[in-house]
Amino acid sequence: MTVSIIVPCHNESGNLKILHERVSGIMDACGEPWEMVCVNDGSTDDTLLQLIALHQHDPRIQVIDLSRNFGKEAALTAGLDAAQGDAAIPLDADLQDPPELIPELLAQWHDGYDVVNAVRLSREGESWLKRASAHFFYRTINRMSAVDIPADTGDFRLLSRPVLDALQSLPERRRFMKGLFAWVGFRSTNVYYHRAPRHSGKTTWNYWKLWNFAVEGITSFSQVPLQLAAYLGFIVSGLAFLYALWLIISTLVYGNPVKGYPSMMVTLLFLGGVQLMALGVIGEYLGRIYEESKHRPIYLVRNTWKNQQRSNSELNKNKTS
Repeated sequence: MTVSIIVPCHNESGNLKILHERVSGIMDACGEPWEMVCVNDGSTDDTLLQLIALHQHDPRIQVIDLSRNFGKEAALTAGLDAAQGDAAIPLDADLQDPPELIPELLAQWHDGYDVVNAVRLSREGESWLKRASAHFFYRTINRMSAVDIPADTGDFRLLSRPVLDALQSLPERRRFMKGLFAWVGFRSTNVYYHRAPRHSGKTTWNYWKLWNFAVEGITSFSQVPLQLAAYLGFIVSGLAFLYALWLIISTLVYGNPVKGYPSMMVTLLFLGGVQLMALGVIGEYLGRIYEESKHRPIYLVRNTWKNQQRSNSELNKNKTS
């Protein structure tokens, strides 16, 4: 039984050599046949050159070079699609998720589990704001979604072949992989670890990207924002009706003095803001429908390196050039 290690890479030049050393040492000690599928997601440094060099040194490393930067979710999908193993383990190239946990993941798999989640007990090297926002996000999305997404769990986990086949059958283009891992179901369990700081380099995940990632996750697995927009509309309409009754009664009792411009402006601005917010929520879901309707591929592969030979796509490219 072969185990596939899936490694999406974007500007990870400083981490690849030590990553290969740690993974190969651990997997060789386990005695399991293995491969490492490295996906170059539009890196602008020498990540691709280093991956090719590692492949030439160790043919168990498969290199997939995407045509541009499609994002981590697409790169992870490409790696999972290319995995030939009976189980796959997504692993970040920055070494925050320790390869030393792989034997424990494999042990749970051999015990019969299809999904083995690696749950973080701590997150070293990250600011309190990032830790707090991650904690809030997982709790929020689980309250809003019908699917229970494991809290404090990233992409690092083990997925058996039936799970991989189920993931490949899902047609959506805009993918929130953490949610899809949970949506497919199957028998699952958890192992726990302490997450280390990055070994080298700087993360490209700023707070704006994290915010968009959270929005992507919520809109992918919950209709609650649409329902909240509707509820807010009913509440505002009810308050407006009560305010109208108060104005009628006040006019009948106290007359109709000419005043109230500030309160009128506040009311108009509030209602306008509510309407724009509701339109924004609808726009998020409409944008997703628009993207899905195009049926564009999730990613495009430029070249692959596998079994010490270049892919047919590269050979054909050379023939036509």
